[in-house]
Amino acid sequence: MANKRKTEAPRFGSADLRLPDELRAPLKAHLEALREGYRKRNWGGRVGFGKRPAMIVIDLALWWTDPRSQSQGSDVDSVVEAACRLLKAARAARIPIIFTTWDWDPAMPPSPHDRKLKFEVKPGEERWFELDPRLKRRPGERILTKRYASAFKGTNLHDTLAGLGVDTLIVTGVSTSHCVYATCRDATDSFRVIVPREAVGERCEIMHEVNLLDIDIDLADVVPLVEVERYLGRFRRKQASR
Repeated sequence: MANKRKTEAPRFGSADLRLPDELRAPLKAHLEALREGYRKRNWGGRVGFGKRPAMIVIDLALWWTDPRSQSQGSDVDSVVEAACRLLKAARAARIPIIFTTWDWDPAMPPSPHDRKLKFEVKPGEERWFELDPRLKRRPGERILTKRYASAFKGTNLHDTLAGLGVDTLIVTGVSTSHCVYATCRDATDSFRVIVPREAVGERCEIMHEVNLLDIDIDLADVVPLVEVERYLGRFRRKQASR
């Protein structure tokens, strides 16, 4: 059964961007071989969990979570569901929670990247950048708007986390190969970065798999969702014992 799960198509993504079924098993086998090759070269060590965690939920706004959202949205329901599970644990543990979304402003001057990815947003459609209501954001949980892939670039996220004494950043959301990856890249030199496997995803299967491996080898510990839930449960028990 475990081997079957490893070769099943992911529960998230866009159907036209999935791997052909006949390529999935060979690709995953090759990625595991790459992992072992890197381990032999002393890559892929574990950073482990720290004592002061925070959770960031990257771009689970309607622009990305609603498949009707032009070229950006896809079926990431399983990622939203996993993030909601972790939000429940994080709220019970009373750790800092931060959400991100895109800082949409039609008055911003164009950049070279606009030629790579066009944001076709009509007047009145700014609601696409509102958080997915399934996340049930609470007062006191910050929304950080950003203009770049990384949640750190051009924001005060690093200052916020440092001021709170955070040593462990739990990273969830979309997309694995872009905003999740970029955030992990900028976080890795200052924080223990933990990526719950089921709580990240994107529209393209192969981009997800390759970048998740890269994250695990070089930037963060990619671990099962239940492992992060158990970790957060420690803080809930500490709260109850006070």
